[in-house]
Amino acid sequence: MFSTLIFLSSGLFMGWSLGANDAANIFGTAVGTRMVKFKTAALVCSVFVVLGALISGAGPSHTLGRLGGVNTLPGAFAVSFSAALTVMLLTRMCLPVSTSQAIVGAIIGWNLFSGNPTDFGTFYRIMGTWVFCPVLAALIAVGFYRLVKVCVENACIHILMLDKYTRTALILAGAFGSYSLGANNIANVVGVFVRSTPFPDLSIAGLTVTSVQQLFLLGSLAIAAGVITYSRQVMMTVGSGIYRLSPVTAFVVVLSASAVLFLFASEHLQAFLVSIGLPTLPLVPVSQSQAVVGAVLGVGLAKGGRNINFRLLFKIGLGWVATPVAALAFSYLSLLILQNVFLQQVFI
Repeated sequence: MFSTLIFLSSGLFMGWSLGANDAANIFGTAVGTRMVKFKTAALVCSVFVVLGALISGAGPSHTLGRLGGVNTLPGAFAVSFSAALTVMLLTRMCLPVSTSQAIVGAIIGWNLFSGNPTDFGTFYRIMGTWVFCPVLAALIAVGFYRLVKVCVENACIHILMLDKYTRTALILAGAFGSYSLGANNIANVVGVFVRSTPFPDLSIAGLTVTSVQQLFLLGSLAIAAGVITYSRQVMMTVGSGIYRLSPVTAFVVVLSASAVLFLFASEHLQAFLVSIGLPTLPLVPVSQSQAVVGAVLGVGLAKGGRNINFRLLFKIGLGWVATPVAALAFSYLSLLILQNVFLQQVFI
């Protein structure tokens, strides 16, 4: 049992890292513009990320399983630890790094070490979202900004009431984004443990709690811990570093990024689109950081493109390129050490 907890600790570390980085970005614009207190943002984000993971977390996990089926606990430990280490190091540099890119790079590292083939069809779909996600967020943000601008200009709302409505809207949008993040990105936290989960199914008051749901609960609680303990600094980077946002445009950014994350997480939406013969988006874990950065950029462009910090954007872009490469290297090295130094079976 103790060894099991040690192996799962890397997943909890990954959850903490995600909470410190990606989950924080949901409220980054709201906190960065001083419209929502950090304590309020952290509480709302923590509660709804747990709900999202438990209720709707299964879809993106299946996609990661197709990319590479890590089939032992030591192997899953190495993959998760490598991704989390990558996220932590880049977070220390105050960069909104993509945890989705980190876990994908780490899984490919396991595939290379174990000799298992990488499903390149799945890989290309995931990699496509690394470009499409921020672009889609920017486009949605432009549309939302123009709609909100028209509504505000024609509503004749007193400035004090507008301030109150905006604060409430930011919290509601953040709750929606937190739920979507839990549903989408819990796969990044514990998805690699699904095939080797150590938990048996539990029956409580006639309800069955599956081993996967228990993993999702532990992972989402780790995300909440990361939000509460270490997310403030990244919130300020995204909230005010790339482009100075007003309270109303902060709401547009949060809503746009949340909508993108939901589109890539909802099994029900995908089923509905299929039923009416429309194309669907893949259920893959996408980066909340990329969505937020894209939405902030979209708002900046909608307002004329002035005062956008392109130097910081270039730095963030370099971080996104470096993330999967670093995670792959860390994963391969970790697996090598576990197998040859600690004599652990990292693949079957």
